[in-house]
Amino acid sequence: MSLMLKLLITILTLSSFLQADEDQVIEFLQKGIGQNPNIISLDIEVVKTIPLDKPKGWEAYIVQLNGKAKGRDGKAQDISQRSIYFASSDGVVTSELYNITTGTKLAAAIAPEFDKKYYDEAHHIFGNKDAAHKVVIFSDPLCPFCRTFVPEALVFMKKYPKTYNVYYYHFPLQSLHPAAVTLVKAATAAEMQGRKNIVSGLYKVKVNGRESNQQKILDAFNKVQNTKITLSDISTKAVEEHIKHDMKVAQEHLVNGTPTMFLDGKKDNSKLLYKKVKLVK
Repeated sequence: MSLMLKLLITILTLSSFLQADEDQVIEFLQKGIGQNPNIISLDIEVVKTIPLDKPKGWEAYIVQLNGKAKGRDGKAQDISQRSIYFASSDGVVTSELYNITTGTKLAAAIAPEFDKKYYDEAHHIFGNKDAAHKVVIFSDPLCPFCRTFVPEALVFMKKYPKTYNVYYYHFPLQSLHPAAVTLVKAATAAEMQGRKNIVSGLYKVKVNGRESNQQKILDAFNKVQNTKITLSDISTKAVEEHIKHDMKVAQEHLVNGTPTMFLDGKKDNSKLLYKKVKLVK
């Protein structure tokens, strides 16, 4: 977890006030986060409010936090995070609720529907545009689980282009696998040069997730993909903007782990619903 994210969650997670509404939730968060001496400026917006069926009397608030904070070096850094907070009708707000029987977090079941405008050509990897189902995958190619799960899912879905229309978004977990950032930049550069089927090959690249030598990472990528991507290729504004866009889309949809999948616009926490649809041949 980055320092900026730690700053944003280092606040009291439980407090009381009168009947909860958006303005009061914002005021509460402003006071809580604003007490951190490292926060320089902060803007808080409630993006969406979702009433909960259970527990009764509770609502989930999807909140966007933007601003600036002092980094470890004392310099101002941009902060941007989308989070979920819960507020009750009798005046309690908390950052998390748990199902006491299953131990699962209620926040895990809450996610906005995937925005239709992001079903774009730049992220389409295969499948007919009029296929029965749309699948979106957010993944880090160096995530251990992704390296087995994603290739298997892609191989399965590619057999049924009338069933699955598949879109892929890069979501490198820089704090865990810093090498993934260079790897997905290389993939983006290759795709911009017209190369196809780059995503599948990403999961075959063998490189240490903590590797910091970009040339070494590119050599491993080029060997697998049979490409000649250079350091200058991955340093273009177009590549940088593409990755930044992917991360922004992930944030908007509360993606915080990999792999994350959406089926027909809805987040699939099981990651297995794609196997349960009726196959069209």
